[in-house]
Amino acid sequence: MVKAFRFGVVSTGNPSSSAWIALAQRIESLGYSILLMPDRTITPLAVLPALTMAATVTKTLHVGSYVFANDYRHPALLARDVATLDQLSNGRVEFGFGASVGASDFQQLGIPFDSAGTRVARFEEALSIIKQFFTAEAVNFAGKYYTISEMRALPRPIQQPHPPIFIGSAGRRMLTIAAREADIIAPTLRWSGQGVDPTDAPLEQKIDWIREAAGERFDHLEFCQSVFGIELTDNPIRVTQAVRGGPPVQPRPMTTEQAIEHLLKQREQLGISYITIQEGQIENFAPVMTRLNGK
Repeated sequence: MVKAFRFGVVSTGNPSSSAWIALAQRIESLGYSILLMPDRTITPLAVLPALTMAATVTKTLHVGSYVFANDYRHPALLARDVATLDQLSNGRVEFGFGASVGASDFQQLGIPFDSAGTRVARFEEALSIIKQFFTAEAVNFAGKYYTISEMRALPRPIQQPHPPIFIGSAGRRMLTIAAREADIIAPTLRWSGQGVDPTDAPLEQKIDWIREAAGERFDHLEFCQSVFGIELTDNPIRVTQAVRGGPPVQPRPMTTEQAIEHLLKQREQLGISYITIQEGQIENFAPVMTRLNGK
């Protein structure tokens, strides 16, 4: 089933309140559907307060995490925060969740950076707790990493059964979990110190992993991809800023028509309809977004 295009903007925030408010309102006025923020110690704003402000000063713009790192917070308290934001924004939250992007933030915080297998296992337990918080009257859980007893699941999120859950990964184990539990999936590239890992599986294979694990859920999934490198060469407004702390951005100059053709082909071949760009692309990329948004 072909899904309509929608477009999101990833920003690390701006410590000026007036600039942050202006950015959120500009993203909304241009027609982008969601403002997303990474969960990193190196960003100038913390995710939850910044998203709350963005939701407060807009009317239709959705807000979301790109993505919350599980090990920074207790999952039941994170679920409570996200449900509160969903309640106060009248159902405009997208819940991005992951097992972390790397060791540097852990080192700064003095948190052990466990093996990938351990972090993913803990993430899987945490996701179960969060979904229970969103959907049950009380949370009870006994696992290897977490134990919760009769915690009241309040407040209730506006979106039912829960805010859309977004999971992105390059690895098969995380993509398998996402296929079973998420609503939105971003099959990503695996990066090494020299760029894209040459041993990484192609996106087509990652989609096949998801299809195999999702079963009947597959047709209901939404697929996301970032296009941080695209710059429209026929638009006089240039790209101005890269996302701090993200993967290397590979420049991809295209005309508006070439970019549209590329995204349509991606959707036809891989089912990718949710496109994210970086903050500095919003004006340059707007002609493509306007042409494809909702179609």
